[in-house]
Amino acid sequence: MTCLRALEPDDLDFLYELENDRDIWGVSDTLAPVSRHALREYLAHASADFYVVRQLRQVVNTEINGLPVGVVDLFDYDPLHQRAGVGITILASERRRGYAQQALELLKKHAREVLRLHQIYATVEHTNGASMRLFQAAGFRQVGTRQEWLRTPGGWADAVEWQCLL
Repeated sequence: MTCLRALEPDDLDFLYELENDRDIWGVSDTLAPVSRHALREYLAHASADFYVVRQLRQVVNTEINGLPVGVVDLFDYDPLHQRAGVGITILASERRRGYAQQALELLKKHAREVLRLHQIYATVEHTNGASMRLFQAAGFRQVGTRQEWLRTPGGWADAVEWQCLL
């Protein structure tokens, strides 16, 4: 089982490992390593109000041992249209264990019942089959494709847009 929790100062080492995993930089728009200092500063302000900073990051924890295995993000919150983008990252060593799907279900419930969002959406590179299957299984609908939307090491890639009405 999985649970979501707020970021804590003790998450520094976990976030350092996650943010500096070069294999996920392509999906997280990261261009350079992230320092411990930058992450310490981020953690110091991570409890800021969602409605003010327009983003929310929660840690995906296992309920078995309480260890963090990933993060889910709501970003680009639009208060007028009551929607936000969704991102999810699970440690490479913890993938394919159901954590991402459980975390998305918990995030959807929180977005609907607590944040009162009308919809959430995700942008996925068209070659990322695992993420496409994840969002489809979580009840997102594919609503379109943006041509050459993402710059990748191999050139430009199409992005598939996913939407979930809450």
